[in-house]
Amino acid sequence: MNANNRKLLLLLIVIALIAGFFLFDLQQYFSLEALKAKQAELNAFQQANPWSMALGFFVLYVLVTGLSLPGATILGLAAGAIFGLWQGTLIVSFASTLGATLAFLIARYLLHDVVQERFGSRLKAINEGVRKDGAFYLFALRLVPLFPFFIINLVMALTPIRTWTFLWVSQLGMLGGTMVYVNAGTQIAAIETASDIVSPELLLSFALLGIFPLLARKLVGFLRARRALAGYPKPKAFDRNMIVIGAGSGGLVSAYIAAAVKAKVTLIEKHKMGGDCLNTGCVPSKALIRSARFLAHARRAREFGIRSAQVEFDFAEVMERVSGVVRQVEPHDSVERYTGLGVECLQGEARIRSPYEVEVGGRTLTTRSIVIATGAGPFVPPIEGIEQIEYLTSDNLWELRELPERLLVLGGGPIGCELAQCFARFGSKVTLVEMAPQLLPREDPEVSALLDEAFRSEGMELLLDHRALRVETPEGRKQLICEREGREVVIGFDRMLVAVGRKP
Repeated sequence: MNANNRKLLLLLIVIALIAGFFLFDLQQYFSLEALKAKQAELNAFQQANPWSMALGFFVLYVLVTGLSLPGATILGLAAGAIFGLWQGTLIVSFASTLGATLAFLIARYLLHDVVQERFGSRLKAINEGVRKDGAFYLFALRLVPLFPFFIINLVMALTPIRTWTFLWVSQLGMLGGTMVYVNAGTQIAAIETASDIVSPELLLSFALLGIFPLLARKLVGFLRARRALAGYPKPKAFDRNMIVIGAGSGGLVSAYIAAAVKAKVTLIEKHKMGGDCLNTGCVPSKALIRSARFLAHARRAREFGIRSAQVEFDFAEVMERVSGVVRQVEPHDSVERYTGLGVECLQGEARIRSPYEVEVGGRTLTTRSIVIATGAGPFVPPIEGIEQIEYLTSDNLWELRELPERLLVLGGGPIGCELAQCFARFGSKVTLVEMAPQLLPREDPEVSALLDEAFRSEGMELLLDHRALRVETPEGRKQLICEREGREVVIGFDRMLVAVGRKP
């Protein structure tokens, strides 16, 4: 008999056994009601034939777990009811490990080679992770099962984890949970009257069923932390409780809360206090939007019952106002304010040297905790030729003092849309290019359609479903070449605003 026929025969046997379990309704015997109904008979048989009962129960448990049948949980309770805590734990612990390994071996024999041959390239990273840390992954899953145990058995069989590793890690990882369930079974066996239901022993046993996963999760977290920090010597004393890297929105709030609870905290910023929100994001953009909206309202004066409204403006003065609004808010995020709150503020570029050490300005600071709040920056796509031009982003846009006659906005997300509308209202001829078929691709189509209509009514040119290919500068003229439906589209511009997203 060749290998394929042997696999087919094994598969048919497994299917027949599983089908027979459900066909003959054997699951009716794996319930709490059935256990209570047969408890006296089982206990009597166990007392008369202790070795036969133990062996028969062991084999039954191995078969149930080996074939991935429902019933392992009730068998764990039954072990406590029949054999007591210590003998029941001994039987179930080894039977569950042997059954899990049997399921593991069956799945590996039938499926491992097929899956690896077909999906090996996609599973390369997973295989490497299992070879390196498979024992820890399995231990964590056994201790705090994110998935049912039978799924863990089958999935691990498809990885390169060794059988011996699978066996001993499963034995160790399932031991705590096994003891908790068997102990609960011993208390179920003690229920004779209604008053027994509220006995302290029973309540404690079932409380353990709920508490154990939480304790196990804490243990896994503790072990993971110890494992990650094993190569780094822990200082005997720390200079401070917390170091926060980055003085933007996240870093400022973190430092504020730490100082409020009297922690010794250091805040490190290499550029400007306040980060993106104050200097290049929320504050300046909303100030610019406010001025642009005022212009738009003036032009729509008749809609508000006003016969006419004449507005003159200078773009440079508008941008100076934006800078003034930033300066007005600056004191709230300043070094002086946070120093007054008890935060040590340092200027410089931070480098994390270990989980306990941060270097800045030639100094090495020790700390119990590190908060990384370094924010994000504009993402500039690798478009051919883009380095030939001085493009704008949401970082350097605020340095403009001359209104572009033709502004090309690359990107129809939130940043691109709000800035495109502002510049259109100031008088730029705005062309917005978006690779997706709608503005704000993450929003509902109805929202995008409403925005599309509003933008076109304000004179903006929207080129949706256009993919940017390259930037060209023939004879000093700036052009973006896009592709749409297989043909190239040429778009001229004076300045380009790149607003296709952010990167960490």
